[in-house]
Amino acid sequence: MQQNKPTILYSFHYIIIENVVTIDSPSSEKNSHSSATHEDCESVRSKTLACSDEEKPADNNDKIPDGGYGWFIVVGAFLVQVTSVMQDYYEQNVFGDRVSNAPLQLSFVGTFCLIFSNAMGPVAQILQSMLGTRAVLFIGTIFIAVGVIIAGFSTEIWHLYLTQGICFGIGVSFMYVTIMSVAPQYFNRRRGFALGLIASGSGIGGLIMPFIMTPINKSLGGGWTYRVVGFICLACDLVACILVKDRIPRPRVRKRLGDIIKFSVFKDSSFRIWCLGATMQMVGYFIPFFFVPSHATYLGLSASQGSSMVAVSCAMNFVGRIVCGFLADKLGNINTNIIYLTIASLSNFLIWTFAYTYGTLVAFMAIFGFTCGSYFALVSPITASICGMEKFPTGLSMVLISNVIAVFGPNIASAIESGVSSERFFSYKMFAGVAYILSALIMTWLKFNVNRKPFAKV
Repeated sequence: MQQNKPTILYSFHYIIIENVVTIDSPSSEKNSHSSATHEDCESVRSKTLACSDEEKPADNNDKIPDGGYGWFIVVGAFLVQVTSVMQDYYEQNVFGDRVSNAPLQLSFVGTFCLIFSNAMGPVAQILQSMLGTRAVLFIGTIFIAVGVIIAGFSTEIWHLYLTQGICFGIGVSFMYVTIMSVAPQYFNRRRGFALGLIASGSGIGGLIMPFIMTPINKSLGGGWTYRVVGFICLACDLVACILVKDRIPRPRVRKRLGDIIKFSVFKDSSFRIWCLGATMQMVGYFIPFFFVPSHATYLGLSASQGSSMVAVSCAMNFVGRIVCGFLADKLGNINTNIIYLTIASLSNFLIWTFAYTYGTLVAFMAIFGFTCGSYFALVSPITASICGMEKFPTGLSMVLISNVIAVFGPNIASAIESGVSSERFFSYKMFAGVAYILSALIMTWLKFNVNRKPFAKV
């Protein structure tokens, strides 16, 4: 069982650092239906709800470029998404022999990181309004680099809670909430594709970082592995600090927490449905990444075969998110999400359920990896289309905070697994499949709540 732990932990961190995404628009942009007639309002409203995001700036001479310097923003954001870290050295060489339940205790490092990367989003938005975009990016870069580098000196598990869990998690939140608020300012028709390309960076990170870290770990040890990864994060994030800038300078207006977190947004039935569907998707998202490597070991496969499954999944995740963004621009964000969720669910029911060989497990991880990450590419445009740009910061914060619940998905699945007498890992397969199919049904409900026409672009 020990031999597959690096695979689990690599994939776990690849999951964690991608969970915070956002979108924003310069204050000068207005919805195009603000001066329409009653008939035009209905037409434009349906287009807006269909996630077309056809906002027009107040100044007609300052139109969204739909590219240009925006591609440099995408490059910076992509580099931020690529970086990831590991912790298996501590489990195997530092804590494993002298701490009982070291794997369980170490799992809370990721829990803290996920919680803080979601919960600190409102704080990042407040700081961005006070200090500006680049200042918050720089602060986030420092938190990430310090958190990872100092983690290399950890001698107790609680040290990792403070460094890799809390400090790194805060930095992640500051970087992603800020950097992803800028990218949509440069794109309109290609917005989905741009955000999908940015979100795909984590797939590349999950694919290449283990191959960088493993030889460093063998030659220099886990402590220096953390420090090297910390400096890689620092270099990539500093590039983002240099490249990323607002298309239209933001006015320095100090926001309060009450300006960001407003529970009145839940009065919108579509928003309530969206939060439920997003949370259900994330509950299922974690299960295969946590338990497929263990399933592979249970079937007698080697650790290298387990690692290759994660690599295949990461590679397909990279491609899947780009395709997701492209399809969202063509078919609509909600429609695309429904398609991805349905395929991901069927892959659990029809492939993982009957996977007893290396080939079938690879096939499952390839298909699931391609379709499982639609949330990360679409959370921003879907939230914006439902809430409108004016209420978007509040809506995004509520979605992210509600998704903290998803971190307990593996715990719930493990409790179910230990309480049933069925075939080993069968309950995990059913749990993930049911979570995704429920999310697909909820998103279908959202689709018809937004627009009752079955073939509408929403």
